[in-house]
Amino acid sequence: MAESAFDPFILSRIQFAANISFHILFPTITIALGWVLLYFKLQYNRSGDQAWMSAYFFWVKVFALSFAMGVVSGITMSFQFGTNWPGFMETVGNVAGPLLAYEVLTAFFLEAVFVGIMLFGFRRVSNRVHTLATFLVAFGTTMSAFWILVLNSWMQTPAGFEMRDGVAHATDWWAIVFNPSMPYRLAHMLLASGLTVAFVIAGVSALRYLLGDRSSPMRKALNTGVALGAILIPIQIFAGDLHGLNTLEHQPAKIAAMEGHWETKSRAPLILFALPDEDTRENNLEIAIPGLASLILTHSLDGEVPGLNDFVLEDGTVKHPPVVPVFFAFRIMVGIGVLMLLVSWTASWFLWRRRASEEALPRWLALGLVPMALSGWVATLSGWYVTEIGRQPWLVTGVMTTKDALGPVAGGMVLSTLLAYLAVYVLLLGAYMFVIVRLAIKAARAGGTERPDAGPAGGTAIPGGPDAMPQPAE
Repeated sequence: MAESAFDPFILSRIQFAANISFHILFPTITIALGWVLLYFKLQYNRSGDQAWMSAYFFWVKVFALSFAMGVVSGITMSFQFGTNWPGFMETVGNVAGPLLAYEVLTAFFLEAVFVGIMLFGFRRVSNRVHTLATFLVAFGTTMSAFWILVLNSWMQTPAGFEMRDGVAHATDWWAIVFNPSMPYRLAHMLLASGLTVAFVIAGVSALRYLLGDRSSPMRKALNTGVALGAILIPIQIFAGDLHGLNTLEHQPAKIAAMEGHWETKSRAPLILFALPDEDTRENNLEIAIPGLASLILTHSLDGEVPGLNDFVLEDGTVKHPPVVPVFFAFRIMVGIGVLMLLVSWTASWFLWRRRASEEALPRWLALGLVPMALSGWVATLSGWYVTEIGRQPWLVTGVMTTKDALGPVAGGMVLSTLLAYLAVYVLLLGAYMFVIVRLAIKAARAGGTERPDAGPAGGTAIPGGPDAMPQPAE
């Protein structure tokens, strides 16, 4: 029992999962928030309405904070490729190494260079240069997501390589980059980022609204967040359906675990809830809708849906992922997506009906929007667990298993660093959320009425502008 408690393989997997779960929270915000900031800036350039710049300078602080947290956690995560999982780079480093390098060269440097101009350059450069810097940062975050999703998708559906003496060598970079699952996975992740940011903006703006803020900057941010969520969620549902069809083709074991089906069958039911039992290989307390899984996954009532028992070898070796975490994580993701649809469309209806009224939202809806600020994080993490756990036991599908990549690490050492990571991450996440709430409270008290003494180079003063940059929003 004591030996299994210090199993370096299990502990290393938990450690990497903890690191990537913490890290992914922040790129999920920065990827889309950069484009929302560009939207705010372009709206100001178009209309001259200073409220757009006040909204910009509030949310650029959130962007900078998220960017810094993402950088720190990303560096920590990358160390584990060498300390815990050296077999990964030893086997597929010829493919993974260049892709990670492209991410750093084309994306990270772009963000790091121009984020300073976004934060501190508003009075020091022309309005056009400041707008260009905002665009380049937004573009850089998207390029960063592109290269990381290329690598992750290649690990899911590898292509364009050959194995020589147990080492992967690239033969077609075009096939590596645009591997079979990459377009679907990239679209799904970018939309997830957009939805995360939409509900963060809507939730924080709703908090300001509940604190009595009725300022124009708050209203513009609230309208933007709610409208963005209402537009993106049906697109995400459509993209998710396409991604599911692609997964069924290339990773049927993952689909079987997501759906909780043990036997391959046509007219397969859609299992809404169950308690999968991997020992007896059956579901308990199952609630299902007949035939609907076949219709959704194959677009035909007679379509065949794979079962988990197809991925058990004659000697009893299991070649499918753990069922319980994949099954429930998928339902959490879908459930939150449905909730996003209902909340965003309801809020959009009230905002449209009350567009001329100071009381834009009923109190109950504003109260509901505040916790929805975290909904994108929960849905993204759930989807990420489906993706990553659903690939097991493979690290790179058909090429190497996760266990093959483990290095000679001691279980006790992994456990101690895991506990240290968890303690630091809890503190950092708490501090991050505290700062954002504090920014919202200060902005609500000020009501967007601050007036810095100067505007951009050659321009006029902007409420909430550069003087507010290094400080909480006033």
